[in-house]
Amino acid sequence: MFAIIDSGNHQFKVAPETVIEVDRLPLDAGAAFETDKVLLLSGDSGEAQVGAPYVAGATVKGTVLEHRRGDKIIVFKMKRRKNYRRKRGHRQELTRVRIDSIETA
Repeated sequence: MFAIIDSGNHQFKVAPETVIEVDRLPLDAGAAFETDKVLLLSGDSGEAQVGAPYVAGATVKGTVLEHRRGDKIIVFKMKRRKNYRRKRGHRQELTRVRIDSIETA
């Protein structure tokens, strides 16, 4: 059984006992994570329920493991022959979540 959920304008394919990294959530480490934004739900037998936009009655529950920062990326802008160069770094704030269960109504 797996589901595709929407979190922070990103879509994640999740199954029980998987760990995902989503954009920073306002939850403490060890807190319960629950979302009803399930876009697709697939059972063990292979049939899929597609939401419009979300599957009614489906929830995904998990546990917040930790908060961390992603790898640094370099944002470099340049205009040739104009003496214009800008170099900036960025590290995304992330939350690591372990999916515990996928429930349907």
